[in-house]
Amino acid sequence: MLLILWHSRTGASRAMAEAALAGAEGRARILSAIDAGPEDLLAAKGYLFACPENLATMSGPMKDLFDRCYYPLQGRIEGRPYASLIAAGSDGQGAQAQLDRIVTGWRLRRVAPPLIAMLGAQTAEQILADKVVPVQVLEDCSAIGAALAEGIEQGIF
Repeated sequence: MLLILWHSRTGASRAMAEAALAGAEGRARILSAIDAGPEDLLAAKGYLFACPENLATMSGPMKDLFDRCYYPLQGRIEGRPYASLIAAGSDGQGAQAQLDRIVTGWRLRRVAPPLIAMLGAQTAEQILADKVVPVQVLEDCSAIGAALAEGIEQGIF
């Protein structure tokens, strides 16, 4: 089963993760990064990580998930597929690079290009405000969830 792990402060990453879950049509489990532990990742066949970019890196709670799970899972989940959804104001590349670098140590295999949603928040007020994710981005998230779930179910990944 696909495990969708998310963190969000303003709603964008959560909406993206929930769209991916809807696309997976019952073939995925969703967990907040705060609530997930090594046993959850070990039980999954693949991963979809959804988080915002904050100050050019992953959000703290998503990084904390990796901090808590990295060594307990090292050498135990190699080769499993993953993809990522990043909510960003203007770039997203820092969070994406950080995530990719961490999962390289687990030897995970990226199976879909990163989806970075540029939401254009630039002022303090915009950055802190609840976000509305464009419909097309949510449809793309749904398609990634469907593709990952199907690939895992069919044994393609």
